[in-house]
Amino acid sequence: MTKFSWRKATLVAAVVPMLALSACSSTGGKPADSGNAAGGGQVASTPRIKVALITHAPAGDTFWDTVRKGAEEAAAKDNVELLYTGDPEAGRQAQLIQQAIDQKVDGIAVTLATPDALKDSLKKATDAGIPIVSLNAGESVSSQLGAFTHFGSNEQLAGQAVGTRLAAEGYKHPVCVIQAQGHVGLEARCAGVKAKVPGTEILYVNGADMTSVESTATAKLQASKDADVIIGLGAPITLTLLKSVATAGSSAKVASFDLNKELAQKIDDGSVLFTVDQQPWLQGYGAVDAIWQNKRGGFKIGGGQPVLTGPAIVDKSNAADVLKFAEQGIR
Repeated sequence: MTKFSWRKATLVAAVVPMLALSACSSTGGKPADSGNAAGGGQVASTPRIKVALITHAPAGDTFWDTVRKGAEEAAAKDNVELLYTGDPEAGRQAQLIQQAIDQKVDGIAVTLATPDALKDSLKKATDAGIPIVSLNAGESVSSQLGAFTHFGSNEQLAGQAVGTRLAAEGYKHPVCVIQAQGHVGLEARCAGVKAKVPGTEILYVNGADMTSVESTATAKLQASKDADVIIGLGAPITLTLLKSVATAGSSAKVASFDLNKELAQKIDDGSVLFTVDQQPWLQGYGAVDAIWQNKRGGFKIGGGQPVLTGPAIVDKSNAADVLKFAEQGIR
């Protein structure tokens, strides 16, 4: 598999020593609820602990099912009761953190897409002596908000990887589509692209309404005849952008961030140039396992630095291989 390796990416091996690298994203999504993890294999003999995984997951995106699968596998191995909840609204996510504190959990794994809205509730968790790990979003502010490590892709570097590739292939006028304005990770992705391809334009769409995404992108492509590539920041968005390109009669190519089975197939058949996979299964697994390891021996994975799970490029050269794992729901 073709990958961009950054200075801390090798730490992944320390977190999941017996498991292959994996990840994904999609439409349709598993409802957010609480429950015990289940899985085969030998369970740790350490005392059972309770860990809350709290994300900003929107309804209908199975990217978060992939994160959850990784978390559940770690929980099953580590004798952890996993409480999974998610809400895209920042205030509600803060309430879920408070709920976890009230439940006296042994650890909190949380995404930091809107860090300012979560800082007060995370301060309460720290004051209560609850260890925190962040994942997916908010790498740059993770330690400031009390997390002892972070699992995810450096979104600025991921964006630069996309920009570098597009520039090398001669693209000059990308349109980078952000489906949630103000989301720090998505903004960083497009900023990274623009750093390498200055002609990049940003297009904001309502990611909660795919009909609106399609119509907004179609109008943009019709108005911007020089747009030569349009970039989706999530697999469901990218698959919708393919429809916009066709409807607009545009010659623009399509590139992406994140992955699901349908997108892997589109890359394999040449409809999409490539995607940058942040490997969310690893994010869920690593976050839960890091909390268990912290309880087990006071260990702090990462040495105070983020543990990178990406970026990993998936293009036509390796999409068929990745598709096998995507069909299992772990990429």
